[in-house]
Amino acid sequence: MHAIINIVQIIISLLLIVGVLLQQRGGGLSAVFGGDGNVYRTRRGAEKVVFFATIVCAVLFFITAFLNIYLR
Repeated sequence: MHAIINIVQIIISLLLIVGVLLQQRGGGLSAVFGGDGNVYRTRRGAEKVVFFATIVCAVLFFITAFLNIYLR
C-alpha cells in the first residue's frame, strides 16, 4: 500500500509541475519587463481548466502526502 501511495504521489507531483508551468507566463512582474500590466482579468477556456486542474492536483498532493505520513 505504501508503494502505491508513493507512485501516485510522484505522478500527481509531475502533473502539478506541468500545471504550474502551463499557467500564464509573465504574470507576476510582467509590467516591469515589458508585458501588459493587466493583473486582474478573468480566465477563459483552457486557461480556466488548467487553473482548476492545478488546484485539484495540489489538494490531491497534500492528501497523498498526509496519507504517506499517516500510514508509516
